[in-house]
Amino acid sequence: MDVVTAPNRFVHACREACGACCIAPSISSAIPGMPNGKPAGVRCVQLGDDLRCAIFGDPRRPACCSGLQPSAPMCGDTRDFALAWLTQLEIDTQPEQPERV
Repeated sequence: MDVVTAPNRFVHACREACGACCIAPSISSAIPGMPNGKPAGVRCVQLGDDLRCAIFGDPRRPACCSGLQPSAPMCGDTRDFALAWLTQLEIDTQPEQPERV
């Protein structure tokens, strides 16, 4: 298992069989196999059956993916928690839509 150093003072490793960060958020940059990125809630085509990124460490991996680091507040204790947390983050960071008249 790869260990990713979070910007905090502790190390938090990706949870086995999770993949929440490759499903919940939208990605606006091109991803190999998804030239227009991906909408929120859609599984990235680079997420393998083992729920690991197939292009981890590859220069074609979008910067937004590399920048998202696992952390206890985001990942929680379960995959369901991580999916819910990231889904809420996606909702909270959506640009406001203009009001229709």
